[in-house]
Amino acid sequence: MGRLLLLFIAIPIIELFLLIEIGQRVGTLTTVGIIIATGAVGASLARQQGMSTLARLRADLAAGRLPADPIVDGVLILVAAAVLITPGLLTDLAGFLCLIPAFRQLVKRYLRRMFERAVRKGTVGVTAAFEGARDSSRRPPMKNVTPRRPGDSGGS
Repeated sequence: MGRLLLLFIAIPIIELFLLIEIGQRVGTLTTVGIIIATGAVGASLARQQGMSTLARLRADLAAGRLPADPIVDGVLILVAAAVLITPGLLTDLAGFLCLIPAFRQLVKRYLRRMFERAVRKGTVGVTAAFEGARDSSRRPPMKNVTPRRPGDSGGS
């Protein structure tokens, strides 16, 4: 929680410092133009990559494969879009990095290692459920059942 708080305090301070420095060197209007341009270009790239990731996700689901990679890509693209529309150059850099497929591969490898480590330590549990793997003692759900009215005997 402390790291998260530090991020929410440190990043805006760094962003403000960078914007002031760049504004003093190239001018206020140019700085605002850079912010608008990076936001527009980033949003366009995020939309394009998001659509291709959605297509990969659908293809994996249609083929019966677990769409883990497209899901992680989609989350990273969503993060990229969110930080790209946030004014600031540091967040724009982070957003553009998340739009680079090779960078996303590095992040996925890192997340996979973290997850595997957490599973080995026992801090994360994994449960798998498969369709059709029902408990044989359970009764299958009833279909087209009409609720009984008071006074019905239940017979035909």
